[in-house]
Amino acid sequence: MTGLAARANFRQRAFVSVQRILPQHLLSRLVYTAARSTLGPWKNFLIRKFLKGFAVDMSEARQSDPWAYPSFNAFFTRALRPDARPIDTAEMAVISPVDGTVSAAGRIEDQHLFQAKGRRYSLRSLLAGDQALVDPFRDGEFATIYLAPYNYHRIHMPLTGTLTATIHVPGKLFSVNASTASQVPELFARNERVICTFDTACGRLALILVGALFVGSMATVWAGDITPAPRRRTTLLPAQSSPVQLVRAAEMGRFNMGSTVILLIERGRVRWLDSLRSGATVRVGERIGECLRHRDERA
Repeated sequence: MTGLAARANFRQRAFVSVQRILPQHLLSRLVYTAARSTLGPWKNFLIRKFLKGFAVDMSEARQSDPWAYPSFNAFFTRALRPDARPIDTAEMAVISPVDGTVSAAGRIEDQHLFQAKGRRYSLRSLLAGDQALVDPFRDGEFATIYLAPYNYHRIHMPLTGTLTATIHVPGKLFSVNASTASQVPELFARNERVICTFDTACGRLALILVGALFVGSMATVWAGDITPAPRRRTTLLPAQSSPVQLVRAAEMGRFNMGSTVILLIERGRVRWLDSLRSGATVRVGERIGECLRHRDERA
C-alpha cells in the first residue's frame, strides 16, 4: 500500500471509529427536530448554508423559490416539476427509482450481495432473517444506489406494483458513503431500514430504504414517516384498508436527509443494462434494466 493509500485508509478508519462512539439515534432525533422547524430565520439559515455548500438546480423544482418552503426538510424533500424527469415508457423497461450514484449492481450470488471492495453481506441479514422474503431473491438481481445530500430525495416505483409488506428493521445509523461501506462489515444489513415488497408483472420486487447518520426517519406515501421506535424490534407495519397499487414512476417514499436505496428483483426476471455499474450516475425515470418476461409467461 502506497503512502497516499495508507493515509486515505487511516482517515476512513478514523471516520468510522468516530461514528461508533457517537450517539447516532440521539443526533438523528435532534436533526429531525431542527430540520422541521418553521422558525423563519432558522430554516432560512439552514437553507442558505445548504445552497452555499452544494450545487442545487432549483429550476427543476416545482417551487423554485428556496425561501418559500416552510422548513428545511420541506426544501430538502422538494417535489420536481412534472417534466423534470422524462420517464422511459417502454413496456419492459425497469427505471431508476432515485437520482443517485450506483454503489454496486449485479447478481445476488446465492444469498450474498456485493457491498464494497473486499466486502459482501448476506441477503438473509438484509431481509431481517425472514426466509419467506429471502427465497424469491436468491440468485436474483440487485442494485444499490447512494443519494448524496444534493440529490433529489424522493423515491419512485421502478415498475408498476402492488404492495405486499412494509417492514421496519431497527439498527445502527452509520454513514452510507463509500468510505464507511469499505470499512463496516454488513453495513446495509446493520443500519436502520424499511423493507417494502411488491408484486409486479416482472416478479417479486423489494425496495429497501436504508437509514444513515442523521437519517433516522424515512417515509412512504401509504404509511407516512417511519421513525425509530422506543421498542427496538423488527415490526411488520399494519396492512392498509385497501390494496396499495402504484404505477411505474409514481412516488413511493422519501428520505428525510440523504441515504441509500437497495433494489431487489426476483431471479430470472430482469437484465440490467451494461451501463448500470459502480460509479454510474442515474436519474429517476431512466431505464436501468429490462424485464426478461412477465410473470404470466412461461419460462
